[in-house]
Amino acid sequence: MTTVRREAFGRMPPEEGGGEVEKFVLQSDSVRVEILSFGCIITTLETKDRDGQFSDVVLGFDTLEGYTRKHPFFGAVVGRVANRIANGRFTLDRKEYQLFLNNGPNSLHGGAKGFDKVLWSPQVLPNGVRFFRLSPDGEEGYPGDLKVWVTYTLSGRELAINYQAQTSKTTPISLTNHSYFNLAGQGSRDVYDHEISIEADSYLPVDDTKIPTGEVAAVQGTGFDLRQPVELGKHLQKFHLDGFDHNFCLHQGQDRRLVARVFHPPTGRTMEVHTTQPGIQFYTGNNLDGSLKGKGAATYPKHSAFCLETQNWPDAVNKPHFPNVLLHPGEEYNHTTWLVFNTA
Repeated sequence: MTTVRREAFGRMPPEEGGGEVEKFVLQSDSVRVEILSFGCIITTLETKDRDGQFSDVVLGFDTLEGYTRKHPFFGAVVGRVANRIANGRFTLDRKEYQLFLNNGPNSLHGGAKGFDKVLWSPQVLPNGVRFFRLSPDGEEGYPGDLKVWVTYTLSGRELAINYQAQTSKTTPISLTNHSYFNLAGQGSRDVYDHEISIEADSYLPVDDTKIPTGEVAAVQGTGFDLRQPVELGKHLQKFHLDGFDHNFCLHQGQDRRLVARVFHPPTGRTMEVHTTQPGIQFYTGNNLDGSLKGKGAATYPKHSAFCLETQNWPDAVNKPHFPNVLLHPGEEYNHTTWLVFNTA
């Protein structure tokens, strides 16, 4: 049985329209998750350890103010296009589109005011909540009126996130949730003792601005071979890596498949990621620097969390040999990611 509760969380600042932000609490026997109507943000995700003790395993803030200020997309749904687009530029039907540059020379996670920074319209479901918004033609430079639905449902140990969209003009779209996880509990110092595996035979090498070079490289014999579980801290040391911020190329197909697993031996917590998406961005919180005050006055230093963002491949709109990222009028964008929490 899942219970769903809604409550007030705060009001947007007057300069942002002053709308009311609601929080939706989804609870099963095993998992408790809190989600905002602002940015579809997961603010809390509590799951049991092997002794049955609940801990909150996602980074975030106690108040709305934390989320309305600048932060690294904690818990949010990002779009219209997740990840980076080179030079914020692409061409469709012989017309060039220029996006806002918010990540060096590139556009990241939808631009200056992406899907993470807006109010969505909520609808309570028996076991979850569905959010809707219309992204108008030209918003952040993207073509077409885009109708978007993001649905969170909780069933036992499994949180499902479904993304649907329809457009009035051809547009690139790639949606993901940008939660930062630490299975030891948010506020823990690092994720070095986590064991991770990713079901990917290839990954995308990037240039010094984190844009894929275009090469699809085999993981075999490299530090990117995570097909068997590795202990993160030791693995980074062994391969002299500063951390991961890379797209792993998943086996193609529209069906649900297991793509990543994380195990935290001290608590016994495990998290599996299943998805229909073609890629997963593995990010180890390299840019966290301890400057943000999080929940319970916790600070979040470098490598204190990891993200597993299921999505299309970065800069796919400019790389014809990457999976198709374009949505055409009359079509439906429809992807689901499932997070399954357990103990071992």
